Amino acid sequence: MRILFFTGKGGVGKSTIAAAAAWQLARRHRVLIVSLDPAHNLGDIFNVSLKNRRKRFSPNLYLQEVDLRQMARAYLEKETTVLSDTYSYLKALNLDHYFSVLKYSPGIEEYALLTSIEKAIREDTDFDYLLFDTPPTGLTLRFLALPQVTATWIERLTAIRRQILEKRYTIQKIRRPLKVGEVKNEVRLGYDETDDDILNRLLVLKENYGKLTAVLQGETCGIVLVFNPDLLSLRESERLIEGLKDLKLPLRFLVQNKVTEENHAIAHQVAGALQKTSGHKGPVRYVALDRDIALKGADLYNISEDLRSDLEF
Repeated sequence: MRILFFTGKGGVGKSTIAAAAAWQLARRHRVLIVSLDPAHNLGDIFNVSLKNRRKRFSPNLYLQEVDLRQMARAYLEKETTVLSDTYSYLKALNLDHYFSVLKYSPGIEEYALLTSIEKAIREDTDFDYLLFDTPPTGLTLRFLALPQVTATWIERLTAIRRQILEKRYTIQKIRRPLKVGEVKNEVRLGYDETDDDILNRLLVLKENYGKLTAVLQGETCGIVLVFNPDLLSLRESERLIEGLKDLKLPLRFLVQNKVTEENHAIAHQVAGALQKTSGHKGPVRYVALDRDIALKGADLYNISEDLRSDLEF
């Protein structure tokens, strides 16, 4: 399965480009396109009602919009249950209040998005291509960074938890006058780490986030950057490219949308600048602004430019 994330500044038309790519790829492959953008318009582009349900649009093409609020609520319920069960011995301290305010914690939306991505990658293996239409640049970089950031925190927490267990299981120290050159001995009761629920949970999370990071950085995954021929789009795209480099995520395809005869000169400059910044050796695909389609509001996914040849990797 190939995985593609379509990202870019808000308003550049990445949802339309993602939809067009899905439509073209579905001529030869089984494709699922998932909208992660809270401002969904995937259903509008294909002129169908999705309402957080997967829908088959053509023999090989399936559409889905993720309800971010519902995902965040489900994520919180799951994690609150785990915390309540794990720390049941602390119920006397009345932790219910702390669990109830978790929904206001920073990062909940990003973790909900990441959970949705991980679930799709893990479960939807019968598709040849899995396409994600992502939120604007800032939120996209935050949730793409989460697996690596979280793995770092988990590694530190695991070390702390092991120290706690070691101290807990130290039950006796033998002390006596030491002879010359003799080293002090300590007798410790051995323990099995697999008996500790908290450590088990940390190790499972570390493994899961490690696997997800490997997928995102691997040969079967790629970022598609969509931008417009203007300086604001250029600046935000440059920031996105630098973020992808930091995360070691592969930028595979550059699409410049809304190109016209009037802005073709600036389009060429923007494309060249982003190729230089990214080190991308492939061509930049230009997509024309089709005013007739835009005015009619129909078949927005059916663009004339061929995206499939670039995306089949």
